[in-house]
Amino acid sequence: MKNRKKIILVYGPTASGKSKIAIDICKKFNGEILNADSMQVYKEIKILSARPEKKSNIKHHFYGFLSPKKSFSVGEWYKMVSKKIKEIQKRKKIPVVVGGTGLYFRALTEGLVDIPKVEKKDFSHLNPIGRWMMGNHYHKKNPSIFDGIDLNDIQRISRAISVYEGTGLTMKEWQRKDNKKYFKNEDFIKICLLPPKETLEKNIKNRFNQMLEKGALEEVRQYKKKFLEPASYISANSIIGIYEIGLYLEKSIGINQLKEKVLIRTRQYAKRQYTWQRGQMKDWKQFRDTNFGELQKKVLRFISKT
Repeated sequence: MKNRKKIILVYGPTASGKSKIAIDICKKFNGEILNADSMQVYKEIKILSARPEKKSNIKHHFYGFLSPKKSFSVGEWYKMVSKKIKEIQKRKKIPVVVGGTGLYFRALTEGLVDIPKVEKKDFSHLNPIGRWMMGNHYHKKNPSIFDGIDLNDIQRISRAISVYEGTGLTMKEWQRKDNKKYFKNEDFIKICLLPPKETLEKNIKNRFNQMLEKGALEEVRQYKKKFLEPASYISANSIIGIYEIGLYLEKSIGINQLKEKVLIRTRQYAKRQYTWQRGQMKDWKQFRDTNFGELQKKVLRFISKT
């Protein structure tokens, strides 16, 4: 590795093996791992979020530190990770940012608008009818207030309303302003893992079977007791497997239906990640190997020459 001040980014769809590759990178180049997966930040969902197991002495940052009841924005992640990257570099080590949340990587490489602090509004207590009435009320105030936002994501909707009420501008209007950047494009080594879909589907099936063996059913049973009250709606609830296992625990579906439903949702999620990569990561180095050993060698060789 020619420049020890580089920041290594590893992106890939779910079940692509990026966490293993990140550990290999850290072992070879004396690095520390920073999480760029928006679902692996939550404490209570370790198994279903595929949080890496700490089998090595490699330091992992920002995994399993947040309660599902807490909101956590891209901006908060950006500031937190940027600060940690600089701390790691001061220790003469290599930051390795790994995950599958495209918005996190875009923030890190392109920067974010520095939106002023505003009073946080929380609408997670509203039932579906209440959320619809609230959304309709604000849409009448400004038809573009929810542009680019998933209307099922109550945290992002709450954030959009908070920003609009606090500043008079929509999120889209803020995003048109100049971004605050902590790093330059040349600071990064950008790696993108893109295994063939057949390989990925096999990995997804095997991984969910392993999740069941490790105790995913009990994990969801305990989670439901704490966080799935009828009126609640929090981001962690969208982790693939929570809803489906809930149906299984209620005896609404059998084990084969459970596996099929999780496979379909995970496949759809991976497809969205591939789509993001094609549109947003055109300057990233792509690796499409089916053999993990070959993938490992090629990635490490690429970094060594960079």
